[in-house]
Amino acid sequence: MRRLIRIRNVRIYLLGEVVSTLGDSALWLAMAIWLKELTGSSTHAGLVIFCYAIGGLASPAGGVIADRFRRRPLLIWSNLSGAVVVLGILLVHDRSQLWIVYLVVFCYGLVGSVIGPAQTALLPSLVPADLLAEANAAQQTLNSGMRIVTPLVGAGLFTLVGAGAVAEMDAGTFGVAILALLALRVKESRPGRPDGSPPAGGRTQNRVRSITAGFAYIRREPALRAITIALAFALLAFGFIESAGFSVATAGLHHQASFVGVIIAFLGGGSVVGGLTATPLLHRLSEGMLTVLGLVSLAVGVLLLTLPSLGPVLAGAVLMGIMLPWVNVAATTVLQRRTPSDLLGRVGGAFGLSLTVPQVTSIGLGAALIAVVGYRVLLVIMAAVAVVAAAFLVSQPAARQRLEPALTPEAGAPAAPDPDTA
Repeated sequence: MRRLIRIRNVRIYLLGEVVSTLGDSALWLAMAIWLKELTGSSTHAGLVIFCYAIGGLASPAGGVIADRFRRRPLLIWSNLSGAVVVLGILLVHDRSQLWIVYLVVFCYGLVGSVIGPAQTALLPSLVPADLLAEANAAQQTLNSGMRIVTPLVGAGLFTLVGAGAVAEMDAGTFGVAILALLALRVKESRPGRPDGSPPAGGRTQNRVRSITAGFAYIRREPALRAITIALAFALLAFGFIESAGFSVATAGLHHQASFVGVIIAFLGGGSVVGGLTATPLLHRLSEGMLTVLGLVSLAVGVLLLTLPSLGPVLAGAVLMGIMLPWVNVAATTVLQRRTPSDLLGRVGGAFGLSLTVPQVTSIGLGAALIAVVGYRVLLVIMAAVAVVAAAFLVSQPAARQRLEPALTPEAGAPAAPDPDTA
């Protein structure tokens, strides 16, 4: 960790990322609480995340864009677009205009479909290959720490001054992220083929090949393929939590909808623990086995949420929080270590879509089912699916094999020493 923090670019990058996460998390919570209070429906609250996920279906196209342009300028313009989009919340004044909220979060998802692959592709340019796991873990830990604060910020600002103020704050955090990106000192090579030559073939053929290249690479890389399949299957049910979470607070614990902020704060605390332990675990386990541990932690945590008692529910939130960094760090690290630089954006976009489609499906299905079968049934299904996904991953030899950093120029070679280290 000391080597990582000594790199100037990493410090600046993490600062911008953490502040941006603060705004994002506060916004989502405020929007969900707002719609829950206006409509009295957990379904409407869950649809906020559903619309965001629908926008995220554009991630393969976002990956193509991330590989076509230099990543830092692209991220600057994307963050500027996000700041403009989120201010659309200021146009909402009554219940008849709720469609604007859904439109804003959908456009927010479109912006995120570019930002996500571009960030994944930029990070290996900032750190040596042997520090990628630590960089991903540090990012997860800091973002998780923000999740302890943001529920209070989001719910508190919404209660005191309304949703508009939360949107304005989120726009401001986009501005901080832009300033951080401007301060980075990184030389990015011209986008294109590794040898700098233009791709061969017709325009239509190249376009199709560009969009599908990420999926083709995931299919060929055994460890990445196994992790993608397992997580995609788990997400077929994980989206249920978007609607069930509010019912845990209201029907299960008999609190107001805003109490979900307390549950999320404990989840954030668990995520800090998960982020701090992810790198030491990756020194001993493969990325696949760390994903298995995360899925098992998810299953136990979700089952604890079914109990009508505050203690077990908060303990379950902590376990679910631990799962998030383990899974994210494992998946992101194996993707960055085993993907050529010129494909990072497209592979990241393909990976994102592979997870977004089942997540969107489960969010929509959960929003519909919660009024019919009850939230506890949905949580039990989530736990069962997570266990099956973990069992599948254990059965894959490539997932059990620990991968060392690939020290080649095409797959994340160690970066040159940063002249601005402290």
